[in-house]
Amino acid sequence: MNSDLTVETATGLSQGLHSLFNKLDRQRPDEQFLGAFVEEAFAALKTELRLQGVLVYAERRDGFELRSVVGLEPDAFPEWVAPSCRSLTLVRRHRVYLFADPHEDGSPWRERVLPCVPCAGLVVGRWPHRHVVFFLLDEGWSRQPVDFALNTVRAALGSRLMEERVRGSFKEAAEIQQSLLLDEPPEFTGFDLACRSIPAEEVGGDFFDFLAFDEEVLGLSIGDASGHGLPAALLVRDVVTGLRMGIEKELKVAHVFAKLNRVIHRSNLSSRFVSVFYGELEPNGTLVYVNAGHPPGLLFTPAGVLELTTGGTVIGPLPEVRFKRGVSRLDPGDVLVLSTDGILERRDPKGEFFGAIELRRVVAEDLSAPAEAILDRVFAAAFEFGDGRPWEDDATVVVVRRLPEGT
Repeated sequence: MNSDLTVETATGLSQGLHSLFNKLDRQRPDEQFLGAFVEEAFAALKTELRLQGVLVYAERRDGFELRSVVGLEPDAFPEWVAPSCRSLTLVRRHRVYLFADPHEDGSPWRERVLPCVPCAGLVVGRWPHRHVVFFLLDEGWSRQPVDFALNTVRAALGSRLMEERVRGSFKEAAEIQQSLLLDEPPEFTGFDLACRSIPAEEVGGDFFDFLAFDEEVLGLSIGDASGHGLPAALLVRDVVTGLRMGIEKELKVAHVFAKLNRVIHRSNLSSRFVSVFYGELEPNGTLVYVNAGHPPGLLFTPAGVLELTTGGTVIGPLPEVRFKRGVSRLDPGDVLVLSTDGILERRDPKGEFFGAIELRRVVAEDLSAPAEAILDRVFAAAFEFGDGRPWEDDATVVVVRRLPEGT
């Protein structure tokens, strides 16, 4: 059993799960949605996580009923499990639990629930409507990728199953979100800024923000909460507020991100994961940044395009994550473009992504244009690429252009 979890692996898993949730029919009843998700998730994660199969048990009045089996023969598993079953108790208590040793006390195998193989379980929903999902693991599985993926799945599923119960607060959430997001970027001497966010629903899971500490430093951020709609909007509220309070108080970017991750991980209401790019820009063009699992910032220079990737994994799935600071520089005439998946994963009629290559091409057409003009080109190109259809996901772009000397 291996245990390494690289930033690239974590980011790939989170982005894959993000796309998976967005393409499922959100109008299905909870149990149908969960069943469809389990099938799609097994197909998407089978090789990377070394999965043998997946079981879904649904809570009933006097026990847990087997509702779905993927990748295995249904007859091999009990149709009914008592609520006192220790393996179920451990999963319910910890929300995600890995039974690495099939012979350990409380393992599903010892209670004749699962075969004698390592497995992991997660619970979603609230009493008395909980679902326990078991993932059977094959040889060569790795603890940290499995732990990361299942925490991410649990968070996103929990938010989806909660969505209908809190829909009555939708209008209030929209008002709260709009009060947090800026209409226009601030002025910062020597730089031209532009930003725009288009939600796929009434409220969105994308955000951008600017923090003007003084004339010497401008904080800027962009983020993308998993999914869209009400749960994503609530997470945006938590992240924006947390960044504003933490950065202003401590001025230690990596430390603030670690604390924010712990807060979001403990939150039952937000219950999702979010990618964030945050940078602090100085008048001389120095940019200190942290990229928490977000698509790379693209810095356009005469020598080419630099990808700003240093940081860590997405915020939320794991309780303890460390982040690193990256340093770059915008020289006069350079352009920094930050975007979310709504732009990069915009699909054409054939199902192809707009992607980073097309984004680079559109931006590079004229780096001397004002930031607002570059922003307009990106949105127009992505919208046309999608054949003029409504946006499938929240779409957000921030453009920062350092003005030529003497401008």
